[in-house]
Parts: sequence; C-alpha cells; structure tokens
Amino acid sequence: MALTEDDVRHVAKLSALECSDEEIPALRATLAEILDYVHRLASVNTEGIEPTSHVHGVVNAFRDDIIKDSLPLEEVAGNAPDFAAGSFRVPRII
Repeated sequence: MALTEDDVRHVAKLSALECSDEEIPALRATLAEILDYVHRLASVNTEGIEPTSHVHGVVNAFRDDIIKDSLPLEEVAGNAPDFAAGSFRVPRII
C-alpha cells in the first residue's frame, strides 16, 4: 500500500505536527520506510518465544511491609518552619 500525500497530512494532524507542502514528500518517504520496517518485523517468526517487558533480567526488589511506630508529633513539628493544629502550614499559592 502506497502512502498518499493525504495520508501524510492525516498522520501529521493526528500527531499535532505542522508541516508545509514542501515537507510532505520527505515525510512521505520517511513514513514509508517506517511502515516497511514494521512490516518486516511483523513477518518474523516468534513462535515459542516468551513475551518480555524488558530485554534483560530486571526484577522488582520488593520488601516486606513492616509496621513501625511513627515519629512523635513534636519531633515532626520541629522539622517544619510553620506547624499548627497537627498540620504543616505552607504559603498560599493562588
């Protein structure tokens, strides 16, 4: 399937890209190359290949949740420049 100039304009619009009429031929060629590459990838036999989310063996290192006592309110309040009624007070933004 050959890309038309209207196809390129449509993709540019969907991508929120502004392109001039002079840029359309170059973008058309680039998009055609990308689509050709995707087509070649789709033809690769992946039968029996496990899906992966990473190309390396990274795993999440989770730790057990351990319930501990919180800091005393007085110690927390000591870290804040303005603390009142059990809350941190911050400057008004709006």
